[in-house]
Amino acid sequence: MKHVALVSTPWPLYSRPSIQLGALKAYLRAQFPELNVHALHFYLKLAESIGYKLYGAISERTWIAESVYAALLYPERAKEIEKVFYRGVRGKSDIRKTDFKALTYQVKGVSDSFINGINWESFGLAGFSLCLCQLTSSLYFIKRIKQAFPNLPVVVGGSMFSGDTIHGLLEMFPEIDFVVNGEGELPLSQLVLQLKNLQDKEDLPPIPGLVTRNAENKGTTPLSFSQVDTLSKLPPPDYDDYFQLLETFDPEKTFFPTLSAEISRGCWWRRARGTGKPTGCAFCNLNLQWDGYRSKTPPQVVSEIDHLTAKHKTLSVAFMDNLLPVKESQSIFEQFPGLKKDFRLFAEIRASTPRRVLEAMQVAGTQEVQVGIEALSTRLLKKLNKGTTAIQNLEIMKHCEELGIENVSNLILHFPGSDDEDVQETLRNLEFTLPFRPLKFVHFWLGLASPVWQTPGAFGLSAVFNHPNYAVMFPPDVFRSVRFMIQAYRGDLGHQRRLWHPVKKKIGAWKRTYDGIRKGHSRAPILSFRDGRDFLIIRQKRLDAEPLTHRLVGMSRAIYLFCQRHRSLKSILGHFPKVAEEKIVPFLQMMVDKKLMFEENGNYLSLAVPMRNTKR
Repeated sequence: MKHVALVSTPWPLYSRPSIQLGALKAYLRAQFPELNVHALHFYLKLAESIGYKLYGAISERTWIAESVYAALLYPERAKEIEKVFYRGVRGKSDIRKTDFKALTYQVKGVSDSFINGINWESFGLAGFSLCLCQLTSSLYFIKRIKQAFPNLPVVVGGSMFSGDTIHGLLEMFPEIDFVVNGEGELPLSQLVLQLKNLQDKEDLPPIPGLVTRNAENKGTTPLSFSQVDTLSKLPPPDYDDYFQLLETFDPEKTFFPTLSAEISRGCWWRRARGTGKPTGCAFCNLNLQWDGYRSKTPPQVVSEIDHLTAKHKTLSVAFMDNLLPVKESQSIFEQFPGLKKDFRLFAEIRASTPRRVLEAMQVAGTQEVQVGIEALSTRLLKKLNKGTTAIQNLEIMKHCEELGIENVSNLILHFPGSDDEDVQETLRNLEFTLPFRPLKFVHFWLGLASPVWQTPGAFGLSAVFNHPNYAVMFPPDVFRSVRFMIQAYRGDLGHQRRLWHPVKKKIGAWKRTYDGIRKGHSRAPILSFRDGRDFLIIRQKRLDAEPLTHRLVGMSRAIYLFCQRHRSLKSILGHFPKVAEEKIVPFLQMMVDKKLMFEENGNYLSLAVPMRNTKR
């Protein structure tokens, strides 16, 4: 046990080193300084070989990505699998002309050359990261390697399998010896320690967080987590192998990568375990591999980012957290300017993120965020268990527009159990979103062990089962025995498609109008105001028409500025006690009628952004 291989197969984003490999390598090296840990980012090599544009297009679509290696894993099923691929590329201009047979032939050549070029016999353990779009590729690599080196112990881990689903994976894929349930640092380090001292892996004692193919324990021993109690014990991720591989490419194929980083693990919105009730957002299954929520300290985060960007001479950083911590975020981002580096940052945040935190993020260099918006109907947001409202979503969309932060967020369509009232509320609220960057609509998909999956009847589902595409990609015995991460269901899907069709059309019109207005003068906001101290001038751009201008004077100006953050009617009346309610309410309604303000349940939000504060 002098060498350990950690492997990440296609199709992660090629422009980012694997945080799974980087974190595990750094931890193993800290525990075993004498151990040579090789982090093999094969997905980067494949991207370089088939072209970054094609690789990027494939990596963004799960079924397209999984079908490529499924055809290599089960060549006898290739004709049927090919149909899945072509259904996926239909209507996708960037890859619709791709020849599936030629692509799989090329991918096989690059993959086999990589596998054959490594002396696997020198390794005492090979670990594979199984995350989104990596299932069939990992299984192909494991099968090929095990055929040549049957005595090489193989361990897998990642977000694709957790809990009871692990037993089916071990049963159907004998090439896999161990599966990590949850995060990998402690189980993997214990596995390395035991394998260093054992002659036969069958004599391995039980390791918390590690599942083996032990028939005596199958289904009887509770699956456990074994995770570090605090993230402060973790060293910065080690990305040396990724950058060393990138340096071997021809100059025209090199680029400046985005560093993957983490501030926290888990989700603080997810309720505590042991309550017996589904937790977190109704559609989400992203936090199955963690117990609770932990975050690093602000000095630790800032030090890691400074270290990684200095070492690798790149300034783009993507935080991989499912949700940033509430208390620590502002402190973290306020410290970044002190490093005197022009960062380009990405993060995922909640719609309830305070304005002051968003401002600190912008100053630190955050240029792109994904906000957990999901819906523009408060009624639907309640069904989704988001804990937010439509007016909060519009407010953070407005703040992003003002601060020049690109908001790449989603709107979920076809959520089971949504009804005509949800759709009508969404359509009404979409009338007020034109000034802000359009959301991207995504169709609801059922995730294994999500709250919807756990309680299907509560959402009108009569049955849940593996997605039928898996039945095409895998033999019948595998399809029956393994519970896969993407599920399907019987319910009201046809009704939902018809119900949400007007929303899909309206989102398309929103995008066309937004792009049309911004064309030629993209740096200027669509709805903005300039303050004249005792009067306000609002400019409202329109497509193929002259802009509308509005002037607010005196108290009207003051009320509009007060509602730059959403305010209840009660708070507005309390803030302006000398103005009668009979005067304030008609003014607010006039602003709503002109689409200059948004109203929801007696709360009001001004939609125009101040010109002097737009960061463009």
